[in-house]
Amino acid sequence: MPESDAANAHRSVLLAETLGFLEPEKGGLFVDATLGLGGHTEGMLEASPDVTVIGIDQDTAAMKLAKMRLKPYGKRVKFVYSNFAEIRTAVGKARPNGIMADLGVSSLQLDSETRGFSFRFDAPLDMRMDVESGGMTAAELLATADEKELADIIYKYGEERVSRKIAKWIVEKREQGEPIETTTQLADLVRRAVRTSPKDKIHPATRTFQALRIAVNGELDIIEQFVTDAVDILKTGGVLAIITFHSLEDRIVKQAFQKLSGRCFCPPRIPQCMCGAAKKIEILTRKPVTATDEEIVENPRSRSAKLRACRKLEQ
Repeated sequence: MPESDAANAHRSVLLAETLGFLEPEKGGLFVDATLGLGGHTEGMLEASPDVTVIGIDQDTAAMKLAKMRLKPYGKRVKFVYSNFAEIRTAVGKARPNGIMADLGVSSLQLDSETRGFSFRFDAPLDMRMDVESGGMTAAELLATADEKELADIIYKYGEERVSRKIAKWIVEKREQGEPIETTTQLADLVRRAVRTSPKDKIHPATRTFQALRIAVNGELDIIEQFVTDAVDILKTGGVLAIITFHSLEDRIVKQAFQKLSGRCFCPPRIPQCMCGAAKKIEILTRKPVTATDEEIVENPRSRSAKLRACRKLEQ
């Protein structure tokens, strides 16, 4: 499939629900903090000719395809090559009406046969979302981290119960002069380490691949600060909408929203709040919004998606 067709065929997760919170039909400036292939941005631009969007992404391949897809909208889209953690710099002095972020791995990354995000293809274990960053690859992480560090990463970020066994086998292979360097090698090792049953709906290596991807890209480290920064730069009444794909991300977003809504997380015995909780937002989603059965059938990747949204209050 040609690159341009791949971008246009991409299905954006929870698109209608996200637009429902952002209300781009009213016009204004919006920020797509994780542009990807541009589906959510296209939805915002289509909602009103008075919409402009700042699209941020650190993946140069995705940015290229998004530019092709969004070319008809001309100067209504500004493209910024950056990580969403740098939203303050990307937006500058502007005050957006709405900000959204889709924290999942893009279809382009998952479907890549060379970047190592998926065990569906035999490829080098790279997993960097920004391949030009010069950062450590997943293969390099497996080659240098000690057994305890690997076990902690796989357990913490993948919630994998047999993380110690997987880490032990990875290190043993390394010490035998057979380092784990490809997706197939890692998937085969994990498959042998994890007990499975016919009832299991996911591949046994899914959690380990997730954990390594999160560690390589430092994904969880920046979410809470992103939420705080995004709320700060919004206009009063502006909306922040965030889509997550696993429990760790969703938990961080949920707690960040609660803290910004004024909920204190300090121990009850402390006489004065020390966590910095302040009522800056109204939470619009008491529970996360999830995909409909119809969307899951059309796009199985939406099965684990959760959308949370909040509105900035007048300060």
